Amino acid sequence: MQPVVQFFQSFPLDLLLIQTVNGIVTGLILALVASGLTLIFGIMDVVNFAHGELFMMGAYLGVVVLATTGNFWLALVIAVLMVAILGAALQILTLRPLIGRDPLNTILATFGISLILQNFALWEFGPVSRKIEEPIGTYFTLFYLQYPWYRIVIAVLSVAMIGGFWLFLKYSKFGIWIRATTQDRVMAEAMGIPVGWVYTGVFALGAAMAGASGVLFGPLGSINHTMGLDWVLKAFIVVVVGGMGNLGGSVAAAIFISLLEAYASIWVSPSQAVIVSFVVLILTLLFRPTGLFVATPK
Repeated sequence: MQPVVQFFQSFPLDLLLIQTVNGIVTGLILALVASGLTLIFGIMDVVNFAHGELFMMGAYLGVVVLATTGNFWLALVIAVLMVAILGAALQILTLRPLIGRDPLNTILATFGISLILQNFALWEFGPVSRKIEEPIGTYFTLFYLQYPWYRIVIAVLSVAMIGGFWLFLKYSKFGIWIRATTQDRVMAEAMGIPVGWVYTGVFALGAAMAGASGVLFGPLGSINHTMGLDWVLKAFIVVVVGGMGNLGGSVAAAIFISLLEAYASIWVSPSQAVIVSFVVLILTLLFRPTGLFVATPK
């Protein structure tokens, strides 16, 4: 019993709390990214490999608009709208002609789009990383650290966006169209729902959520043409662990995985802590392929 007591006495509880806050904040940003990916897959059955590049384009557009206007929040709104328009254009030009074909065609198409967007960003902005200044530069004391208020603000904004998105799906007319299309596309078409434009709207919404995440993440890390790769990889893990097409499961999985990585980084380096998410993915595929946060039918 004495070794157990000594372990808890020497355990860094203050560091554990700090990592809990970091994990929740990162998890909510990841949930925002994964929610768009979940929406696109759940409605359109499209595995969107270009989702990370939409995240990256949102961050770069945030840099450009911020340099022009000097207002971070205006840059956030404009970047989200521009990424949504880009997503709608990509769906109309590349994915709409592939509806009804082999899913491999859409996978290859979105992979091609991701490469085009990466190289466009490299050509337009160069290989040097960019940075967005934090719009809120104040801090509060969290044990021995000065913790930035901006991290708390983006956590609240992420919750608000995801909550607003859920309300939109549940109560708006377009949300009803989306749910009807999900349940039976043929019947939805027969009832006069413009399924093609529903798909376009869904892809634009998913792209907008990725773009918002990119702008919000901008002040927390460097912005470069490959930044979307790590985020989309984690987003795919979240979608699988949370349950394919399950919005609530994706949010829970994002926070769960981010907390595990944050706790693991107490004892190992952050690059090694990433392994935890892959372990969770493998265990989920082996023992709960429908997702950890999907209710099991009785």
